Amino acid sequence: MSPRKHKRREEKARPDPGPTRFDQIEGEYRVRHLTGESSTKVYRCPGCDQEIRPGVPHVVVWPVDDYGDESQRRHWHTSCWNARGRRRPTGLRW
Repeated sequence: MSPRKHKRREEKARPDPGPTRFDQIEGEYRVRHLTGESSTKVYRCPGCDQEIRPGVPHVVVWPVDDYGDESQRRHWHTSCWNARGRRRPTGLRW
């Protein structure tokens, strides 16, 4: 008897469920506020070009139209995101 082979399911694009209870829509962006408890990576804020260390509360922002495209997500310091209208991003842009 040969070993069983598991059939892989095709990955389907996830439909946009709309704003979750954790998301807010701000203009053309979806914004999720994170407490920092679950973050384990270092991110670079596009507003100030400084690091966001693990454990630091911050926001994750991405265009509303690109829900499934994680490459469009940007991690911002909360204060930098709130000040984005007064200054231009220094790093990556959409």
